[in-house]
Amino acid sequence: MFFADRFEQLQQTQSEHTAIVFAGEKITFGELATRAWQVGNGLLELGVPRQQRVAHLAKNSPEFFEIFFGAAASGHATAGLNWRLAGPEIEQLLNYTGNQVLFVGKDFYATVEAIEANLKSVEHIIALDGGHDRWLDYQTWRDRQSDQRPQVTLHGDDDILLLYTSGTTGLPKGVQLTNQGYANAFQAFVETDILAVDNTAVFINVMPLFHVGGINLTVLPLLRGASLHLFPEFEPTRVLDTLEREKITNALFVPAMIQMLLQEPRVRERDYSQLRYMYYGASPISESVLTEAVAVFGCQFMQLYGATENYGLISKLPPAEHAPERNRLRSCGKPVVGARVKIVDGAGNEVPTGEVGEILLQCDWIMKSYWNKPESTAETVVDGWYHTGDAASLDAEGYLYIKDRVKDMIITGGENVYPAEVENALHSHPEVADVAVIGVPDAKWGEAIKAVVVLAPGAKATADDIIAYARTRIAGFKVPKSIDFIAALPRNPSGKILRRELRAPYWEGRERQVS
Repeated sequence: MFFADRFEQLQQTQSEHTAIVFAGEKITFGELATRAWQVGNGLLELGVPRQQRVAHLAKNSPEFFEIFFGAAASGHATAGLNWRLAGPEIEQLLNYTGNQVLFVGKDFYATVEAIEANLKSVEHIIALDGGHDRWLDYQTWRDRQSDQRPQVTLHGDDDILLLYTSGTTGLPKGVQLTNQGYANAFQAFVETDILAVDNTAVFINVMPLFHVGGINLTVLPLLRGASLHLFPEFEPTRVLDTLEREKITNALFVPAMIQMLLQEPRVRERDYSQLRYMYYGASPISESVLTEAVAVFGCQFMQLYGATENYGLISKLPPAEHAPERNRLRSCGKPVVGARVKIVDGAGNEVPTGEVGEILLQCDWIMKSYWNKPESTAETVVDGWYHTGDAASLDAEGYLYIKDRVKDMIITGGENVYPAEVENALHSHPEVADVAVIGVPDAKWGEAIKAVVVLAPGAKATADDIIAYARTRIAGFKVPKSIDFIAALPRNPSGKILRRELRAPYWEGRERQVS
């Protein structure tokens, strides 16, 4: 059963049940389905070809789900754009995947206006919050459409979602996720007790909906009939108030968010007795933070490990394994049922138990491909095995322990940043002769971005100068938090930067070389 079919079923069986609560407004499953079908019919009315990508650039709001479920029903794919990106980066993504339709929230009207003339494929810009004199008004456009489910035959290999992930070259890749792939992943999430919930569950989401984690822990609970409290952004005090007032049962945060919640002055004064599960991902949780969180929230904790390319699901560390005496907190758990994992060396041979190699995954929920990048796809999925790029070991009981990254990705506050993206921006500074970017430990964000810079002869640029320059070129979360100056970067004979040498002093004494 595809998402659109399941959603129609919910419309028929629990039309009056609350689906989403946002900014004080309650939206029922009946209302959400009606609006979704109108969006799907509106896309057909615009003549948007089947399987076209429908881009969404806005902070979290109910309209995302109207667009997502509507597009899924009309045979289109929703492409979530990271609203933290700079205008030129958004322009690059839209031109790369050839999106014909762009839904944009009011916070980003000016951003889109600045790049609109350079968008090669966008034919329809729809203003989600209205008030724009040239673009379609979303509510007016939506409400004039039929409220019946679009009469479109859906297929298993239809793209339902396109999420962008950067590559080691700094160029973006669009990950194609399909009807059947998500149907398989949905079944795995339920059968492995990650989302074995019913319509009595109440979820909260502060994760952005351009991330696979934000999608999975909102869309999938809705498809189980659960209610969702949605936030545009993470605000610790509001989140804690909502956990108590709305009797939230399930929540997803990255560890940095959990730490910020614990630092809120009144965190221990609220009643969290209804909270059953707190999921976390993107990085492990420290024992000290976990111990305090368990004491404060009194719920069960579950770590989830995955990537966009595998629908966010490889393994889970269940609540029982979070007990300190189990000594599992450095693990990301065991592969879920249906996921087959092996650890291989550089030649593709499986390594012995306990030895480090790259994680390979085989399951029924691997991406269809990277959009228009057949070579990258062929390098990433080989003979049905997805190469994660993560270096890890398996112990004798089958638990995964991530040690480092085969690729150089940095995860800071749950955001993925590749050094090449930042390096490309800094290289254009006239006083920067050479630069390498690394991730260093950070108590708040897990990892912080550090640039190691070689200045041009006679240059006098300061760290503040270079950081300020970076802010004009790339998104804020990609900007280095600190700059080190060095006479020359360490390189191997072929000229490749030896990042391990640069990183080593900052990670000394830590067993895990990622945070």
